[in-house]
This record gives sequence, structure tokens and C-alpha cells, in this order.
Amino acid sequence: MLTFEEKLQIMESFPELEKKEVSMGRVNFHYNDTVTDKKNVVYHLHPNGNGFVYAERIGGYDTDSKGMVNIRNFTEEELHQIVRASIASLSTSEEEDDPFYEEWVNHDDQLLVLMEEDDAWNIYAGIDLDGTFNSYPEAANYLNQEGFKRS
Repeated sequence: MLTFEEKLQIMESFPELEKKEVSMGRVNFHYNDTVTDKKNVVYHLHPNGNGFVYAERIGGYDTDSKGMVNIRNFTEEELHQIVRASIASLSTSEEEDDPFYEEWVNHDDQLLVLMEEDDAWNIYAGIDLDGTFNSYPEAANYLNQEGFKRS
């Protein structure tokens, strides 16, 4: 399990998030450029390592009634992935046509593109469809296993 300080450092690596200290040593991180009524990406990150990330619009996560996922036992990579996906989900309205888009590169400089299209997460090698997944975490896990990293 990552420490509070490690989780805090990960959250602070996202310049688009604004840190807000709340009671009992807990910290929230807001995304002020949201196109929705939600601002909290990270909710009640606690010194004991507990905390939540908004994932209602991402898919592939077991969320509570507020659309939050408990991140207590997340790895560094999992935490980066969910926060990045949460920000992306709050950056586009559900009506927008612009899909989520990420480029991934391996050690041989091969490029794959991860896009959200019609409630699926597709990976493309050029114009060829390489794979389709039900959630961002599944697609990102596949890319990581294949030796790709976000560029």
C-alpha cells in the first residue's frame, strides 16, 4: 500500500488539480475546468492512506453511491490511471463527440492509441484495431503487460 505522502505526491503531479485541505488532515483535489457539476477528483485523502477518486463516468470500477472508488490499496500505476481517467471524464460532456485519446509507446518506439468509443475502450495501431476492452483499467493493463507506457 502506498503511503499518504506517496499518494499526495502522485496527486500533486497533476497540475490541473487544485489541492484543498479539509478536516482531520484530509485533502481533496478539485478539477476546476470540469464540464460537469462534479469538481472532486480526489476526495478525503487521509493520512492513514484511505481516500476516494471519482470514477462514475469511467466504467470498470466498483463505485459507491457518489461515484467514488476507494483507493486505499491502489498501486502507483493504478492511481495514475484512475486519476488521469477521472480528469478526462470530467473534461468532456457526455454529449461531446471528442473521444478520450491517449498515445502509448513501447521501447521500440511503436505507437498505439487508446480511445474511448461508444462505451468501449479501443486500441489502435495506426488505422488497425488492435483490441477492444470494456473499461479503461482493462485496456491500460493490457498495454502495460505488452510493454507500452503513456507518452
